[in-house]
Amino acid sequence: MRKLIVAGLAGAAAIAAIALGAQAQDNPKLEQLKEQGFARIAIANEPPFTAVAADGKVSGAAPDVARVIFERLGVPEVVASISEYGAMIPGLQARRHDAVTAGLFMRPERCAAVAYSEPVLCDAEAFLVKAGNPKGLNTFADIAAHADATIGAPGGGTEERLALEAGVPRDRVVVVPDGQSGLRMVQDGRIDVYSLPVLSISDLVRLANDDSLEMIAPVSDAPVYCDGAAFRKGDEALRDAFDVELAKLKESGEFAQIIEPYGFSAAAAMSTSREQLCAQE
Repeated sequence: MRKLIVAGLAGAAAIAAIALGAQAQDNPKLEQLKEQGFARIAIANEPPFTAVAADGKVSGAAPDVARVIFERLGVPEVVASISEYGAMIPGLQARRHDAVTAGLFMRPERCAAVAYSEPVLCDAEAFLVKAGNPKGLNTFADIAAHADATIGAPGGGTEERLALEAGVPRDRVVVVPDGQSGLRMVQDGRIDVYSLPVLSISDLVRLANDDSLEMIAPVSDAPVYCDGAAFRKGDEALRDAFDVELAKLKESGEFAQIIEPYGFSAAAAMSTSREQLCAQE
């Protein structure tokens, strides 16, 4: 009888080992991340989506969500590097990052290039202008129609694309490396408009505490967007595991507890899907 029990335990252990081995084969990227103990994430240092403190600590809504999910997947740390939006997908494809957790909004061409998770953060577009909006620039079309209006936007970002698609000439669309630079350029009169999502412009205005500035939001000729964690094509198994934990966070209410203090709406992220967003022109 004892031999049968031992044999049964040995058999169960063998089955478990086979199952674990199959799981590792099914998701080799996750196993790699578990073994190295961290995931490399690309961020943009654009509060409240992402932020890096003076001591190097990474925060912001997107990294905070990613950190919790990776921990639950057995990856205890995230290591962040700052990247321009236009460099994030090439960096992911070149294996410099394991994931992108920033305000990299879903669009069909991006969905074709990376494997997005389900939606994480949703937002609309805003303009930062001088108080009183002296040139009356309320939409991207207004900027295009004004003979000498200039707009600053992140290189390779959504706002740059929206300006160009609205007909703003290339020489009047200024690539701006970060939020503080955009703020100073508006203050100094070097650009008329700086465009980022509502939450990012709100944060800049709050921190600047400058009565000479005004926010225009939402920009009526720009759609509402949602981002998701972006993974390399071929790492869909890792993306799917991320989605499972993300769904659990949303269902439990923990998702709202993480993102809503930053000003994001959990309900907005839960009201749509990757499929819908990737089909949205």
